[in-house]
Amino acid sequence: MSASHLIVVGVDGSEGSRRALDWAAREAAERGGALRAVVAWRWDGGTTVSPIEERQRASELLDQEITALTARVGSASPVVGEVVEGRAADVLTTAARGADLLVLGSHGHGRLQHTVLGSVSEECIRKATCPVVVIPVPALVSSAADPTS
Repeated sequence: MSASHLIVVGVDGSEGSRRALDWAAREAAERGGALRAVVAWRWDGGTTVSPIEERQRASELLDQEITALTARVGSASPVVGEVVEGRAADVLTTAARGADLLVLGSHGHGRLQHTVLGSVSEECIRKATCPVVVIPVPALVSSAADPTS
């Protein structure tokens, strides 16, 4: 990818990931750059799904997210998708080597959730060789706190 400004974004199908993808697409468009959407996948052998099926699921997820992105924000910048086997933080920080920015959602589909950031975001912040932007998922406001309800 030979754009003047490259933004890598982690995609996992979560709301946080979608918000990060939207933000990264707008940022790439503003900077006249390109966007690389990356899905990390792993097969742990503990399911009835084969490694081939797991990779296919990851590819389908990426295709769906890029199609939905185009519907939401348009396609002002080129978007390249990449599906890579491995631990999410390792895959994302490797993909972001040489990039100008790595963009992540604050919580994704992980086994553990931390109070402020997801574990993948925390690890990427420590390992990345470029700036990392973490897009938060807004806190839900309870109806009891809403004076109009």
